Amino acid sequence: MEKNAFLGVMDAVLEQKLGRIGEASAGAAPASEIGVRELLVTALKKELEASEEAAVWMASESDVEVKLALARQCGDEAKHYRLIEERLTEMGVDVSKIAPLAEGYSPMFKFLKGLETTVERVAAGQYAREALAKVYNEVFIAFCESKGDSKTAALYRDVIQPDEGHHHQLGRKLLTRLAVTAEAQEKARKAVERTLEIAEEIQEMVKLKKGISCAPGC
Repeated sequence: MEKNAFLGVMDAVLEQKLGRIGEASAGAAPASEIGVRELLVTALKKELEASEEAAVWMASESDVEVKLALARQCGDEAKHYRLIEERLTEMGVDVSKIAPLAEGYSPMFKFLKGLETTVERVAAGQYAREALAKVYNEVFIAFCESKGDSKTAALYRDVIQPDEGHHHQLGRKLLTRLAVTAEAQEKARKAVERTLEIAEEIQEMVKLKKGISCAPGC
């Protein structure tokens, strides 16, 4: 398939599935004991994993443009982590007692870390997962505003969301160069689809086990 046509198909798939995920996230309120602070704590793990994933990939990547894109992403996710920590501290949370990886790495991290080809990594990590983060963040911003927390909403809307959008667009641009053969396109398609499947699985699991919904992405 011609590369632009392929990206058009992938954009349509992404939009359809993200719409469903976004509706599911917004359609269920968090448990009564879960508020903005608790949801921000969950975001720390996502940001830390995203930063580490980019760092791991960068170390083994030979494509210079992809390597530099991963470096940018690694730094951005680490920046987000610190900004969320600062916001939690302002809200009275002792962040020194938070251990984001105490329960181990998420299924999403394990899947992404296991991807070996550049086109799969770009498709799953920057193209799909960062688009997914934007959808989750939009729901979280609305939740923050409904709770009267305009400061946290502004942090996500004005700082974190633009970074996630940049990562996604950069991933899309890289795919126009990387997904040019039938084999590469098939790998990219499967990586995107599996990323979104895992996202839905995690979404349902944390909602049922922990009462978490409306949580931000990374």
